[in-house]
Amino acid sequence: MKILVSGGAGYIGSHTVIQLVAAGHDVVIVDNFSNANPTVLGRMESLTGTALAAHSFDLCDYDKTEHLFASEGFDAVIHFAGYKAVGESVEKPLDYYENNLGSTFSLVRAMQKHDVDKLVFSSSATVYGTDQAGATEDRRTFATNPYGWTKVMQEQILRDIAAASPESRFALLRYFNPVGAHESGTIGEDPSGTPNNLMPYIAQVAVGKRDKLRIFGDDYDTVDGTGVRDYIHVEDLAAGHVAALEALTTTTEPVNVWNLGSGRGTSVLELLHAFERAVGRELPYEVVARRPGDVAESYADPSKANAELGWSTQKTVDDMCADAWRWQSQNPQGFSG
Repeated sequence: MKILVSGGAGYIGSHTVIQLVAAGHDVVIVDNFSNANPTVLGRMESLTGTALAAHSFDLCDYDKTEHLFASEGFDAVIHFAGYKAVGESVEKPLDYYENNLGSTFSLVRAMQKHDVDKLVFSSSATVYGTDQAGATEDRRTFATNPYGWTKVMQEQILRDIAAASPESRFALLRYFNPVGAHESGTIGEDPSGTPNNLMPYIAQVAVGKRDKLRIFGDDYDTVDGTGVRDYIHVEDLAAGHVAALEALTTTTEPVNVWNLGSGRGTSVLELLHAFERAVGRELPYEVVARRPGDVAESYADPSKANAELGWSTQKTVDDMCADAWRWQSQNPQGFSG
């Protein structure tokens, strides 16, 4: 199939593009590079052994989006593009609503005009709000921040579109905490500014960019008092997108929802110690006050994806840390180094 991957130069998008090419798909990338480095394109081409078509523009520009559809003739879309920092969304809610919803409106209008009926949407565990422990796909969705609400709203928008267009085949993939990197160490997570997520922060402490890790609270009702999350290797996550895309070619359901996670929780301290094993030394940290809005535990029930997609996670937490450290140690300044 010929697949448009929006946000295809980003962290999850780039790993998914590599697996799509390996599966025999023809891939076209669109990315405005607001949160991605153009350097990644050359590295992806080296890893895939093929030239990748990439377009640099903002999907909120409907005319450019529609022109791309008119010129390429896509069979399906995987939609990663969007702002994704929870804290920033609280500070800049209008930016998040305008960008995340606007890009989806533009994309789906172009899909409808050019009879493209398959879409894999990058959703998030944030749609479960504060009720994220053992979450199943039938759990009520809500959010606690503007970023999360954009995901809840986009899911509802796609459901309504599918109800009006029964030929639609949409996959809503709710994933938990993507971490790790390509095993080559060539591509990985390269957050701009201070990392919002735990593992890239630990990696930057390990490589000397930051002096110590701050752990937000150690008095939760968990195995060691620190927050528990469901970490999924980005390579497993990418494989889940490829499996969902294939499922859309045979399913009779207009909308399919799948959790992508391991189903296992790992505490902050457990992840830190796993990263220390990868690095070969202890890393400095301090415990500080809890962050407002953080939940004690968040982990998926991935049994539906296991059964319906024939997909499950393959990589361990130690694998995630080893691959993340390989990427960070070989690229201490990320793609800019």
